[in-house]
Amino acid sequence: MIELYLDTADIEQVARFNQCLPLRGVTTNPSILARSATGLSRLLPALASELGPAARFYAQVVSTTAQGMVEEAKQINQLPYDMVVKVPATETGLAAIKQIKKEGILVLATAIYSAQQGFLAALCGADYLAPYVNRIDAMGADGVGVVADLQHLINQHGLASKILAASFKNTQQAMDVMKLGIAAITLPVDVAQQMFAHPAVQPAVDQFSKDWHEAFADKLSFES
Repeated sequence: MIELYLDTADIEQVARFNQCLPLRGVTTNPSILARSATGLSRLLPALASELGPAARFYAQVVSTTAQGMVEEAKQINQLPYDMVVKVPATETGLAAIKQIKKEGILVLATAIYSAQQGFLAALCGADYLAPYVNRIDAMGADGVGVVADLQHLINQHGLASKILAASFKNTQQAMDVMKLGIAAITLPVDVAQQMFAHPAVQPAVDQFSKDWHEAFADKLSFES
């Protein structure tokens, strides 16, 4: 089954969607944490309390050298949660990923804008790959096409890396990449809401209610 994540640091929204969706966990990045003014030391305990001990969380290194990223990854990995360390798939980041994997630490290669970039990260041992679908589209390229090419390369070469697609503006982008058979996806709160917020749904439910009450008043279904 596809792994479904929320891309947010909003505890209230995580609690909301955890009630109706099979969330595997939560992804974060430095920008999300900065906007929320919430550090990992506050966020992770709250997320774990809401989602339970089986939840998986993603935290990104902010160091700018390969060795710094490795040391930071070790510290993130020691946190008492199921953690995946996010490392940008840059030249420096790829060097760090190779070293981090020698430590047996789970890694997500992030900020992927091309299939070849993601493929190199997979060859370096990244467990997850995060292509930025909408950001690729915004640059005039084809985000879904990049994901398709990357998934093809993974399959062709028998690599264990999983695509965790990220950066979505609408549900069509999300649906298009999920049809490719990717292993995981992370959705911003607004797109997650759009997934079940079709404008025809509520009028249909309201009509059911109206018809029922006209025929059976306040009885429940099993009482009719």
